Amino acid sequence: MPAEAAWPQSPVPDVPGDVWRWQLPSVHDASRVRMDLRARLAHPSLTSSSTEDAREGLLLAFEELASNALRHGGGAVEAVIVATAEGWVLALSDEAVDRPPVPAVDRDPALGGMGLPMVAQLSVDHGWSADGGRKHVWARLTSGVAVPGATPAPRGSLA
Repeated sequence: MPAEAAWPQSPVPDVPGDVWRWQLPSVHDASRVRMDLRARLAHPSLTSSSTEDAREGLLLAFEELASNALRHGGGAVEAVIVATAEGWVLALSDEAVDRPPVPAVDRDPALGGMGLPMVAQLSVDHGWSADGGRKHVWARLTSGVAVPGATPAPRGSLA
């Protein structure tokens, strides 16, 4: 696989914000959590500080990373989202520290495996790390709304 196609190894950004956390014991729980996330994103404070496209992008990124963690990860899966004024940091973790995320390259889209490239397109930064016996696959997404005084971080930056 070409180096540019690899999911970059980088720790989850440590950013201040509201932390939302869910356990996903099974695939069925991903749907329940997605509905809870959709309800949280419908709160007036978030609808006024983010675009509909940004919220839909977060839901799609969650669905893709959760699906990957549940299908290809191991052990207990946990989803964490940190909501900030600029957007969200989404991280899914599992116990498969020996299985890094591998984006599909040159695969027929009908065969699946396009989730990681899609999440990379939706995010301003993404990566994965292994620590404490867990693998963390993450993406940082913007709210879609310019925040006064904030400067967008360049792609690849964790600031």
